[in-house]
Order: sequence, then structure tokens, then C-alpha cells
Amino acid sequence: MPVTIQQLIQWKQKNRPIVALTAWDYITAQLIDAAGVDLILVGDSMAAVLGYENTLPITLEEMLFHAKSVRRGIKQALMVVDLPFLTYQESVQQAMQSAGRVLKETGAQAVKLEGGYPAIAQTIERLVQAGIPVMGHVGLTPQSVHQLGLKQQGKTDTESEKILKQAIALEEAGAFSVVLEHIPNELALQITQKLSIPTIGIGAGVHCDGQVLVTSDLLGLSERQPPFAKVYTNLREQITEAVEAYSLEVREQKFPQ
Repeated sequence: MPVTIQQLIQWKQKNRPIVALTAWDYITAQLIDAAGVDLILVGDSMAAVLGYENTLPITLEEMLFHAKSVRRGIKQALMVVDLPFLTYQESVQQAMQSAGRVLKETGAQAVKLEGGYPAIAQTIERLVQAGIPVMGHVGLTPQSVHQLGLKQQGKTDTESEKILKQAIALEEAGAFSVVLEHIPNELALQITQKLSIPTIGIGAGVHCDGQVLVTSDLLGLSERQPPFAKVYTNLREQITEAVEAYSLEVREQKFPQ
């Protein structure tokens, strides 16, 4: 049976770790879904796959296009789609329209919003009231790259307390889960113990209820990996070698035989 939001919450209660990865197209989604991933995030991290320097330029139309492709490859996993930069921060009405389009046009079960400041919590509350499931995201928020950079967040007592309060506010607003990105292990543990909804870590240590990685990082496709990513295979190298071998055989008239 397909994974549901209710199952994720039950898995937290049962200490059953949640496995999440990102996807940007049909083939990637099909492969990781068949491999047993619980949650597939169509993240704005896809910006790197599209050649952007950071996540800020990616548009809602691009997210919708790729999310539709991902949806066609999924049979079991829960699908969540990021709302890109400046498609939800302006007003609750803007957020409602963006999130509504995602659910209506892609078949996703939920959207993800970055940030934990009061306006975002209020927006999440309104979206949830309208029947739109929302995943939160605190700690390092890549859409704030020009403010925060890409360094670890929550290293001081003041920052740590702020992120904890943000996570609590998101749960109180109705978020069904919260991504914790690039924060200290101890802070992630504190948040995970405090919340009744699942925490999904990325660079947040072993104490979260689940883990997510950017699939292109996991597969060794990215030019640059964040320090907390683990490369499980080097497809970038393997693809280069395969194409070089093909090119050589064509030029030497060895292929086709």
C-alpha cells in the first residue's frame, strides 16, 4: 500500500526510521521508489540539476513540470514538493494558490515550505486548514542563502533556542513533519524528543526520525557535495568512462559491429 502521512507519524511512535530521497524525473523516481524509499521529495535542490547556482532562480512552473514526471514514476512512496522561493512568502493567498496548483496538477500529497518565523507558521496553519498537508523546514534554509550562507546553523545557545522554538511553532501550526538541515546533533535530538511529528534530518545527525539526501549527491552525480552528504557510488565517473568508451568505438569503427 502507498505510504501515507499517518504512517509517518506512526513510524515515529514506533521508532521506525523514515527513508527519504529527492527526485527530479520519471526514471529517478521509478528506481528509488522500487528500491523501497518511503518519501520522495521533489526539492528545489533540483536547481543544481538544471544548472542554476543556487535554489533561488527555480520557478513554480519548473517545479510543476518535473513533479508531474516524478509522480508518474511513483507507486508506493509519499510525494512532497517544495514551494520555490517567492511563491509563498508574499501572502497566504499566494501560498494557497501555489500549494493548490502543486496538489491539483502534480498529484503530490504535500508541499514543503522553508522557514520558521511567525508569518510562515501562520501560512502553514492556513494551508492545513484548507486541507493542504505541509512539511516544515528549519535550520539551514537554502532559500536564505544570501542571509545565512551554507554554514551549520544553531551552534550558539541563542540560535539553538530560536530553531527549537521555530520547530515547535511549525508543529503547532499543523505541519505533519519538519526537515532539520545542517544543525548540531544535540539540537536535532532535542527537537526530535520535543515534537510529536517526525523530524527528517539532512546533516543533522543520527537522532532524527528519518533521513533525506539529495539523490544526485548520493549517486556521485553532483559537482560539489555538502560536507554531510555520503556518496554511495560515483555515477559521474562511470558515465564519463562509458561515454568515452562509446565515443572511441565509434571513431575506430568498432561500434556497431
